[in-house]
Amino acid sequence: PENTEIEAELTFVQGGAAATSGRGGGSFFEGVGSVAATGSAASLRVHQSFVKLPEDPIEPREWDPRQAAGATSWMDFNTPLGGDMTRRVIRRHRLEKVDPSAEVSDPVEPIVYYIDSGVPEPMRSALLEGARWWNQAFEAIGYRNAFQVELLPEGASSLDVRYNVVNWVHRSTRGWSSGGSVTDPRTGEILKGTVTLGSGRVRQDYLLAEGLLSPYETGTETPPELEEWALARLRQLSAHEIGHTLGFAHNYYDSELGRISVMDYPHPWVTLNPDGSLDYSEVYEVGMGEWDYVSVAFAYQDFPAGVDEKAELNKIIEDAWAEDNIFMSGDASIHPKIDVWSNGNDAAVELERMMAVRSAAMSRFGERAIKLGKPLSEIEKVLVPLYLHHRYQIDAAGSMIGGVDYIYSLRGDGRDPFNYVSGADQRRALASLLGVLDPSELALHESLIDQLPPRPAGFRGGREYFPRWTGGMFDVITPAVVLADHTIGNILDNSKAARLVEQSAVDPSIPGLGEVIDEVFGTLFGAGTVDPYQAEISRAVEWIAVNRVMGLAGGAPMPQVRAVALKKLEDQQEVLDGMMGSADDSDAAHYFLLSG
Repeated sequence: PENTEIEAELTFVQGGAAATSGRGGGSFFEGVGSVAATGSAASLRVHQSFVKLPEDPIEPREWDPRQAAGATSWMDFNTPLGGDMTRRVIRRHRLEKVDPSAEVSDPVEPIVYYIDSGVPEPMRSALLEGARWWNQAFEAIGYRNAFQVELLPEGASSLDVRYNVVNWVHRSTRGWSSGGSVTDPRTGEILKGTVTLGSGRVRQDYLLAEGLLSPYETGTETPPELEEWALARLRQLSAHEIGHTLGFAHNYYDSELGRISVMDYPHPWVTLNPDGSLDYSEVYEVGMGEWDYVSVAFAYQDFPAGVDEKAELNKIIEDAWAEDNIFMSGDASIHPKIDVWSNGNDAAVELERMMAVRSAAMSRFGERAIKLGKPLSEIEKVLVPLYLHHRYQIDAAGSMIGGVDYIYSLRGDGRDPFNYVSGADQRRALASLLGVLDPSELALHESLIDQLPPRPAGFRGGREYFPRWTGGMFDVITPAVVLADHTIGNILDNSKAARLVEQSAVDPSIPGLGEVIDEVFGTLFGAGTVDPYQAEISRAVEWIAVNRVMGLAGGAPMPQVRAVALKKLEDQQEVLDGMMGSADDSDAAHYFLLSG
C-alpha cells in the first residue's frame, strides 16, 4: 500500500566491434558465463521502487564526521554567503518515546526487523540472536522494547516498505553480504532497511575452523565446535548488516579498548596456549561493542525541550573519544590503526602473534582437516585459508609503512590532526613483514605434500584454490608465490613508495624508499635455506621482489620513485654479478634471469 515496484528485464547480447576486437565488455560476459546458461547473452532485472514519503517528516539531525551515522545531503541555494551550501543530515529510523519526560519509556512505534522465514536452523536462531543485540544499545538510552526482531509473516513480501527485512540469498559462489536502506531524502529518515545475507558465508567460517583446528581424528565425527564457531560469526554478521540499515558505517579503528564495534570486519580471535594447542573460546565478540552504544546514542537519543541538542551530541562524541572509543572508517592502506579483518592495536606485533598461531596449526595440518571418504585432493580447499591465515594482518602491518596516523579533526577541537608513523615503527613493521617471507614459513611440510594428489574427475579448481605451474599436479611453490606477492605488494606499491619519498624528505628519521628496497633485497637474497625445496621457494620470492621493484621503475606516477627504483635495480644487478661466480647451476640460472 505504500510502495510500487517495477521491474524491467534487459538483455545484453555480445557482438559488434568490441566483441570482435577483444575490447570492451568481454570480461563482463566471461563473468556472466560462469553463472548463466550462456555467456553470449545476459538478461538482467533492473528493479525500481516508488515509495510514498511520510506526510509528517521527522526533525533532521545534523551530521558530524566524528560519528558513524551516514549522511543524506543536498544543496541548499538559500544558504547565506559564507555558509556551506551542502546540507548534511544523518540517516536514522523514526523513534519517539511514549512519555518524553520518562527516563525509561516504551516507544510510540518500535523499530521491527524481520528475518527471512526461509532461513533453516540453526542459522535462523543465530540471525535472530545477533540481530537482537541492538536492543541493548537502545535500552542504554532509555527505550524499552524499542528494537524488536521477528520472523517475516507468511504471505508478506520482502519488497513491502513496511517491513525491514533480513533476506537469506543463495549464490553460485561465496559473496559479500550487504545492508542498505530506503531513505527520505528530505530528512534522512530510514523508511525501510534491507539486508542481504549470502547463505555461503557461514560455510566459509566453518572451513576456517576446519583449517585451524584439523578436528577430524577418525574422520567420522562432527565436532560441535565447528558449528559453534561458524554460528558465532553469523550472529555478528547479522548485527553488522542490520547496523548498516540503522544508518551506521563501518568502524575499523583498532582501539586500546579492544573490539569496540560490530561494525568492524572481525578476524577470528585465536590464541596459542603454552602446550601448543589453540584457544578459540572468544573467537568472535558477543553483543554490542562500546562504540555501538555511542552510535545509537548520537543517532537516536531524544532530548527534553530546552536542552541544547548540539552541545549534548558533541558531549557524547567527546566523552567517547577521551576513552579511545573512536570512529574511523577511512583508507585501510594508510592509517596504522584502520584495519579490516584484523585484531590488536599494534599491527606489527599482532602479525608476529598470528604467525605463531599459523605455524602451530600448519604443523598439525593434513588429512585430519577433511572427513573420511573425501578425496585427499580436497585438503587443498582447507589449506588455502589456513596458509593465508594472516593475509589481512599483512595488510594491516603494511599500512604502517608510509603510514599516516590521522583523525577526523575539526577546527578548534585542539587535537593533532595527523602524524607520520614514526621511523622506528615503520622499520619494525617492515621487519615483521619480511619475517613472513622466511622460506621455512613458506614451505609446506613433507607429510602434507605427500597427501595432495591431483583432483579426481568432477572436482574442479577455481578462485578458492592456489594457481598451478605444474598442470594437474598440486604445485608446492605457488602458495609461497601468492603469499610473497601479497606481502611484497604491501611494501612496494606506487602510492606507498611515493609516501616514503615524501615523508623521509620532511622527516629524515623515517626510512626512505631506497632504504626499504635495500632491506627487502638484503633480507630476501640473504635468506638461509635448509634444503633444495626451500631454496626454490627463495628463488621464486626473489623473482617477485625484483619484479615489484621493476614495476615501480617502469610505472610509478612519481618520477623520483622511478628514479630510486631504477638505481636500486642497478645496484642489485652488481650484487648478483658478484654472486654468480660462487653460485651452483640453479642459482646461476636464476641470477642470469634476474640480471637480464
